[in-house]
Amino acid sequence: MAYRAPVEDVLFFLKTCTSLPRLMEQGLVDLTLDVVEPVLEEAGKFAASVIEPLDRGADTEGCTLKDGAVTTPSGWKAAFQAWNAAGWNAVAAEADFGGQHLPTTLTSALTEFWNTASPSFGIGGVLTQGAIEALTAHGSPALQKTFLEQMVSGAWTGTMNLTESQAGSDLSALRAKAVKQADGSYRIFGTKIFITYGEHDIAENIVHLVLARLPDAPAGTRGLSLFVAPKYLVNADGTLGARNDVVCTGIEHKLGLHGSPTCTMTFGETGEGAVGYLVGEENRGLACMFTMMNNARLAVGIQGVAVAERATQRAFAYARERRQGKAASYGGAGMAPIIHHPDVKRMLLTMRAETDAARAICLMTADALDRSRRLADPVARASALAEASLLTPVAKAFSTDIGIEVASLGVQVHGGMGFIEETGAAQHYRDARIFAIYEGTNGIQAIDLVTRKLPQEGGDVVMTLIADFRDIADEVHALELPAFGRAGEKLAEAVDALGRATRIQLDRLGEENEKALAGATPYLRLFARAAGGAYLAKAALAAHKARLAGDSDPRHAARIALARFFAENLCPQAKGLEDIVEAGPSSLLTADPLLSLP
Repeated sequence: MAYRAPVEDVLFFLKTCTSLPRLMEQGLVDLTLDVVEPVLEEAGKFAASVIEPLDRGADTEGCTLKDGAVTTPSGWKAAFQAWNAAGWNAVAAEADFGGQHLPTTLTSALTEFWNTASPSFGIGGVLTQGAIEALTAHGSPALQKTFLEQMVSGAWTGTMNLTESQAGSDLSALRAKAVKQADGSYRIFGTKIFITYGEHDIAENIVHLVLARLPDAPAGTRGLSLFVAPKYLVNADGTLGARNDVVCTGIEHKLGLHGSPTCTMTFGETGEGAVGYLVGEENRGLACMFTMMNNARLAVGIQGVAVAERATQRAFAYARERRQGKAASYGGAGMAPIIHHPDVKRMLLTMRAETDAARAICLMTADALDRSRRLADPVARASALAEASLLTPVAKAFSTDIGIEVASLGVQVHGGMGFIEETGAAQHYRDARIFAIYEGTNGIQAIDLVTRKLPQEGGDVVMTLIADFRDIADEVHALELPAFGRAGEKLAEAVDALGRATRIQLDRLGEENEKALAGATPYLRLFARAAGGAYLAKAALAAHKARLAGDSDPRHAARIALARFFAENLCPQAKGLEDIVEAGPSSLLTADPLLSLP
């Protein structure tokens, strides 16, 4: 079945739930909603007509490596060039370097469309845009002049080189080294693994951002520096020069994302060392790289939304066509389409509710980032940045978990045919599995949320957000309308559970830090239950107001029904999650006898 970008729902959420209209009114975003709508529509058309038709073939064909060169799947290069020609690679970058500087809420929606059409295709742009952001924030004027215009145009792509075989999540164990040269450049030696689009044939040059350690650097992450090491060196006039000493020495054979080359990159293969240029200051590389990683974490969360959206659309289409048995709600002849069976309805509605909640969390994270970058008041900017920092690990972890869970439900809706590759449902499940792992595993996101983000301003940031969620629940509850059912009540219960669990986790930090860590993952899911329910309810309230104003769009009724389903069927999980946060760590931390068994 053909992919259809959810333009109407995304546009409605941007209009009614984010700060985008207010930023436009204040002149802080040089756009109007009349422009945003056709941008979304054109992106949706490009994703559906150019990218999506290549995805199944790319999954089957994969990438090949020969003599250090990677060939991407058939049609990949042409699609990438068409994508660049249409200006899509440049949407987020600063205007000074040829970009369009669109707000993050809008670019996040576009990222979803590309990745729904094909996450193997979409992840390449995510890494390039992250590298652009890192160089924009930390690169010297000379580096920016050399690299950014070409990267923004899409003529060159970018990568992020962190992981080594002995250093995955623990970057303090990195061994790649950099040696300073007389001309101010550096020579880089070492091997990096799991490098997305580390080598390919779709662009003229590849700009590698590499973490490495200087000979006299302090131990641990305090001794890491960030370097630019391009595949081809760049001459003074901007033309490409000699091949740098960086080579792809292997590509991975993976569960999913077959169209995206995942490379082993060796710096200094010939012994000379790859020429690199320092980004930022020596021994301050991790701070620079985190600019790129934070960008990528939200984008990977959006990948989770994207695969969930594709799996949901496919499952709905199949459930409308597949006929089995009898159903009370079906009045036609013969067997009923399975969409009429209550348990199939439950799966489909769960898929749609989880997907839309994850999208809402990601867009609200993007909205906080926009406010942190564009508001005039520095105090308001700082407050928005703290909110974005709090929401980012939730957006990444919850949305990628949901990508897996929704894709799994999609297989289940298809029944036995879901286990067969020809339906496409299995590919979504395979593709989704990596999102919870890369750009910081979801366990690390939960730890980050609890140990670093909750304590911001003594807990005031999270408590303010919880108060906002409670206001939304109270507004829904006050309506007392049949269409909303018990949504206000159930959402309020989830928000209250989050408030109590948050206080427990804050009180644990320090003397009971192990208990805080043990409860981190269920706490993050609890947070997402309350946040997702609140954001869906906020959209439902806007839909209710639109109906009162005479807008007869049938999607408004669907938005209200969706918020009610989430509140009544998924928010009740919050109390159980609160119990796990409170009492679960004791049994976890005393389970060594079980863990010691062979």
